[in-house]
Amino acid sequence: MTPRKKITPKAIRERKRKGRLIVALTAADFITARLLDDAAVDIILVGDSVGTTLLGYESTVPVTMRDMLHHTKAVARAKVSGLVVADMPFGSYHQSKAQAVRNALRFVREGGADAVKLEGGLVQKATIAAIVNAGIPVLGHIGLLPQSILQEGGYKVQGRTEAQVEALERDIHAVEEAGAFACVLEYICAPIARKLTKMTSIPTIGIGSGRHCDGQVLVTSDMLGLQGGFAPRAVRRYAELGKEMKTAFEKFTKDVLKGKFPGKEESFE
Repeated sequence: MTPRKKITPKAIRERKRKGRLIVALTAADFITARLLDDAAVDIILVGDSVGTTLLGYESTVPVTMRDMLHHTKAVARAKVSGLVVADMPFGSYHQSKAQAVRNALRFVREGGADAVKLEGGLVQKATIAAIVNAGIPVLGHIGLLPQSILQEGGYKVQGRTEAQVEALERDIHAVEEAGAFACVLEYICAPIARKLTKMTSIPTIGIGSGRHCDGQVLVTSDMLGLQGGFAPRAVRRYAELGKEMKTAFEKFTKDVLKGKFPGKEESFE
């Protein structure tokens, strides 16, 4: 197989112009990153969803820079062709533009990321611009903002009222004007996501926002069924690895308890 060229933010932007859809999935470790790259995934997002999927938090709010740098480094070591984007965690870009640039630089220098992602539209316009001006590509994120769950009071679909639609339009324009190369649209009513996609020159990457975005992203553990019965409406299950892993663990346990493992094949005489 011919190796893929390294995907860049510019290449992602070109996808919209050429009408080619963008594929994005999350990874937090070396093995998953390699597998995603073998599957020709365009954007490998080291998401702060690591907090709820691997670290056991109830939300993404407790995730720290230390957590995110640790997992970003693991993904970057896979030397993937896909664009590695690191999520900036809650509190890492809210105090000042200087703080945001400093932490974004850490993701590139220490973590090996190709770009960073942060939540917020108009309210984060100046911060996005500051990071872009520092030479670091930014993936925007509007709509449902998991880091704002304390303020929003839960995970709610956006774009259901006229006021929300107007705010989303301001947000997508702000993200574009600030210099972001693309923008995630999370849990936005499909017709509104379609409208936002048409009104901006940068690619939109949807999650729970319908099929008319310029690309799609899912949390990998969700689409693989690794979290048992938990299944957000926006997720399509492509495998049930949680069940398969449980079965394998049970078989191993029985084999050990019955003295069937290890056998001659797994032993050295």
